[in-house]
Amino acid sequence: MGTMTLQPVDKCEVLVLVDNYIDLLLPPKEGVLRPPLAKGNMIPEDTILAEHGLSILLRLTYGGKTHEVLMDAGYTDKVLPHNLDFLGLDLADVELVVMSHGHMDHYGGLVWAVGQIAKKPVPIVIHPDAFASPRFFKLPDGTDLLFPVMDRKAVEAAGGRFEETAEPSLQMDGHLHVTGTVERVTPFEKGMPNAYVKRGDELVHDDIFDDQGCAINVRDEGIVVISGCAHAGIINTVKYAKKLTGIDKVLGVIGGFHLSGPVFEPIIPDTIAAMKEIAPKRLVPMHCTGWTAIKAFEAAMPEAFALNASGTTYQF
Repeated sequence: MGTMTLQPVDKCEVLVLVDNYIDLLLPPKEGVLRPPLAKGNMIPEDTILAEHGLSILLRLTYGGKTHEVLMDAGYTDKVLPHNLDFLGLDLADVELVVMSHGHMDHYGGLVWAVGQIAKKPVPIVIHPDAFASPRFFKLPDGTDLLFPVMDRKAVEAAGGRFEETAEPSLQMDGHLHVTGTVERVTPFEKGMPNAYVKRGDELVHDDIFDDQGCAINVRDEGIVVISGCAHAGIINTVKYAKKLTGIDKVLGVIGGFHLSGPVFEPIIPDTIAAMKEIAPKRLVPMHCTGWTAIKAFEAAMPEAFALNASGTTYQF
């Protein structure tokens, strides 16, 4: 796969609408905006919410106009609408939806979200394997935990139009890169060993090939790479984005890194060592990264690191 010319944007904002964590007292820092504690001089009786899910609003400014892209839609149809309302925002002007993969903590609010977008049909870039079924975790005691499956018909009835591809693609007039299936090249990122999927009559390990990320080229600064869960590995995802765009400088890495729990914690040191070589200016591990890994990233890369919470905006 050769490089694909990713057109630069003049400004990129990454607004986290839903994440696992909320802390109203986190201080802002350069390029990191926190939601206000009060409206006027009154502390509200309500608050931004968190859940084990992810939803991100991308604002890309180019050609004198700002364009909005929704990446993922959280675990439920409760937290995303609540947080948008609390922040005084809506999804009416969203032009594109990107689904990072087909797990429930990323598509739970999708039917609701598509219904809020003004211009129909709503294009939804998605990997075909996002609809793979049945998918499940196999527990050590032999129990199979089945994944729910995205309701294609409900999303389409709400006004969505799925654009299925496993290949990398350029979206938004060439200003947004969606990786498609991420190449697996690192020796330590091996996916989820207890994940399985049935393909035809055969039960096979689920490599979660539908896992994909996004890249944005900030003019003269480098690329911002955004992952959903990085089941392919966050280092694999960044390396592949660099390969596809031909841009070596990484301005930011944001998203779930999936380093939580005893299966993944042993690769935290290798992941941090590789991330230090990449040397992004801003590093935001969230969602499924896990507290052990998040703390390790903060200790290893304190200048780049930002602790995420629902409602935070990252400016590039």
